[in-house]
Amino acid sequence: MKKLKWFSAMIALTVVLGGCASNANQQPAASGSGEETKPAPTLTVAYSEGGTTMDPAEANDLTSDTLVLATYDQLVTYGVKTVDGADVANTEDIQPMLAESWEVSDDNTTYTFKIKSGLKFQSGNPVNADAVVYSFDRVAKSSSGSFLYGMADIKSVTAKDDSTVEIVLNKANHMFTQIIAMYTFSIVDQKLVEEKGDDYLKTNAAGSGPFTLEKWDPASEAVFQANNDYWQGAPKLSKVTLKFTKEASNRVLLLNKSDVDMAIEIPPKDVAALQENSDLTIKSNASNRILFFAMNNNVKPFDNEKVRQAINYAIPYDQLINDVMYGQAKEMKSAVASNTPGFTDAGYVYEYNLDKAKALLKEAGYAEGFSFDFTLGSGFDDWEYDAVLIQAELAKIGVKMNINKVARAQFLEQQKEGNLVSYISKWTSFVNDPGYHLGFLLYGKGSSNYIHYNNAEVNKLWEEAGAEPDQAKRNELYMKAQEIITTEAPWAYLYEYNRVVGMNNKVSGYVYYPDEVLRFYPLSKEQ
Repeated sequence: MKKLKWFSAMIALTVVLGGCASNANQQPAASGSGEETKPAPTLTVAYSEGGTTMDPAEANDLTSDTLVLATYDQLVTYGVKTVDGADVANTEDIQPMLAESWEVSDDNTTYTFKIKSGLKFQSGNPVNADAVVYSFDRVAKSSSGSFLYGMADIKSVTAKDDSTVEIVLNKANHMFTQIIAMYTFSIVDQKLVEEKGDDYLKTNAAGSGPFTLEKWDPASEAVFQANNDYWQGAPKLSKVTLKFTKEASNRVLLLNKSDVDMAIEIPPKDVAALQENSDLTIKSNASNRILFFAMNNNVKPFDNEKVRQAINYAIPYDQLINDVMYGQAKEMKSAVASNTPGFTDAGYVYEYNLDKAKALLKEAGYAEGFSFDFTLGSGFDDWEYDAVLIQAELAKIGVKMNINKVARAQFLEQQKEGNLVSYISKWTSFVNDPGYHLGFLLYGKGSSNYIHYNNAEVNKLWEEAGAEPDQAKRNELYMKAQEIITTEAPWAYLYEYNRVVGMNNKVSGYVYYPDEVLRFYPLSKEQ
């Protein structure tokens, strides 16, 4: 066996004792003068939606994911690094969480995790190997999380003893530890759930995390209390309240008036005005959320590479970024976001050039242009503005884009059927790795490859990279795949979104994660 991570018993003991000391010092009963110490501050955050479930295996929206991460832990987690002055998750640095160490077999298919001793769920039940097996089994059987179980390519999960878990993969997978760091693989209190029934998890927490759930009403708010017995030390906040505020303008107003401490999903058009408020800090992080103009590669004329390239030359990129996104985005130059390890813009030659677009259409046999159907899913203002601007530019090269706007639910259903001719869509890779991104969207057998792009060389490169343990060699393979994709232009790349979060200056500790889910535990607030 070769060891990936090992933290000695002495270091583990130091962490535990340090955590205990921290708890003891945070909330002393009284000072020498007889005055009681102030309780830790509270935090209120404006969220857009109320969430749908507390069940880690079924959570599949931003708010539900937030509820889970407030109350649960995982075997491993990401480290944190500073990029351009901002704290962001370091997805290449996998750190222990409930696991204290793990070993990996020489063929990279067997992972053996040791669970930290003495850990307890919020119920008081012990965190043990059986709970890990139970939690992973729930993910495998879930309607939402099972796709991640498949992406991890897990063959079996076995409790070798009370504190040892062996996970065997079908084949080597360099993304495995990144995937199990996600909220989906949160460790659930098996004993409690078996007592209460599986439906208990839909509206209640059964984790070991830093906060306990006091209240959750999807129509109004969720309230969390600090878990002062948390194994990493009591949170710096005594209570966190999520105010569910659907209208973005109302979230902006609440933040501007200091009626909330933080607000997520700030519209790009409001960023500049909020930045003028000296009481606020606006975090605008580069993200791995992308927007692309999809073309069905099985449908004429988009089965023609030159036609797809022509569309790329007709996109008014600067107008989209500056006029639609108010500068809160950057030009996209690969199928993979630019902050993803292994990104390359090799092969990217596209710029707004209508003469070049016309020349390519002529080469493709469409000198007089053509007409096509475009499906616009409702719910995102920028998509609609983008579509109208692109429609106007395509008209200048003789291409008629027929926009058909449909409800969001209908759009998603039609998209999954794989028969749409063209549409705009966004994607966020929760695992910040080219393998995750390309595997879903552009690998020939990808579950979200709704445009039917299928290049044998790209498929081969993706498969080889997935089994390559050396990161430098792996990235070379992914870069070759990206260059081929960019040249063949199955999409028109539109832009990479910034992730904008607003907060009062008293709030600190914010860390950006690729899944865009807010973690409460690192946060603190001045009294």
